[in-house]
Amino acid sequence: MNRSEFLSIGGSVLLLTRTVMAQSTPEPEAHLFKDDGTIPNSRYPLLIYHNAFSETGSAGASWLEKRFAANNWTNSWRNGVFPYHHYHSISHEVLGVYSGSALLHLGGEQGEKIRVKTGDVVVIPAGVGHKRLDASADFGVVGAYPDGRDYDVLRGQPGDRPKADQNIAAVPLPQTDPLLGRESGLVRIWK
Repeated sequence: MNRSEFLSIGGSVLLLTRTVMAQSTPEPEAHLFKDDGTIPNSRYPLLIYHNAFSETGSAGASWLEKRFAANNWTNSWRNGVFPYHHYHSISHEVLGVYSGSALLHLGGEQGEKIRVKTGDVVVIPAGVGHKRLDASADFGVVGAYPDGRDYDVLRGQPGDRPKADQNIAAVPLPQTDPLLGRESGLVRIWK
């Protein structure tokens, strides 16, 4: 939510604006996907925080970048989601939707189709497949990685495994949730 407050100092009035998370950030939805033989997925659930923040557009993207960085999820970028099944074997990923909406296919062909919209944050464990099925023309996300890790893009091709499985097993658990920090979210759920 964008809040404006006025502060009077020595006869001058200043406008203070700040962005805040939703009044009470809901518990994330947890979605667990099994290895389907092509997409390895993860023993950790994918987490979706619906309506987690209220700022939109470029200001929303900036807020997400700052929030993620404050929780040590960096190496960020702005764009969308690839229109093909893919996963990352060397890092977890967070996507914050700052504009529009999309239907994502999560967990590979045997997974779930879930609509995300402005204000949603999706935390994707290493190995979990994701693909954009459709999106509004203004769909935009900020992506980031714990500890600023690098990432790869694997598409479930023959020969990806068992190396991808070894990589996934070696990815450390993040010390913080990208949205909630050290005390909640994935820190509690991914134990």
